Amino acid sequence: QVQLVESGGGSVQTGGSLRLSCVASGFTYSRACMGWFRQTPWKVREGVASIYTRDGITAYADSVKDRFTISRDIGRNTLYLQMNSLKPEDTAMYYCAADYIRSADCYSGSWLRRSYTNYWGQGTQVTVSS
Repeated sequence: QVQLVESGGGSVQTGGSLRLSCVASGFTYSRACMGWFRQTPWKVREGVASIYTRDGITAYADSVKDRFTISRDIGRNTLYLQMNSLKPEDTAMYYCAADYIRSADCYSGSWLRRSYTNYWGQGTQVTVSS
């Protein structure tokens, strides 16, 4: 049974930083596309960042490039999202997700634009105040 458990959300002011973590279990962590999506009640789900766990190649949404960094620790089966220079528009529920897909689809960021992924966490709330 696949489980993804997020932590690290919270409330910060504009310009602040947070680091999200996602502990994964129940699947072949070393060969998956993993990433972070976010959603608010008034916006469609947005793919934020992804990483192919085998080689660490990453992809980012334009809205977070140069501010967010995704990384993974294979030994700890953990995914991270370092978020810097946070803005009010980053406020959302952030979800850890994973899929077994072609590496090319992970590298290109096309997985971030999909409307469905197979495995999800329960989400962690990030709130950025101005």
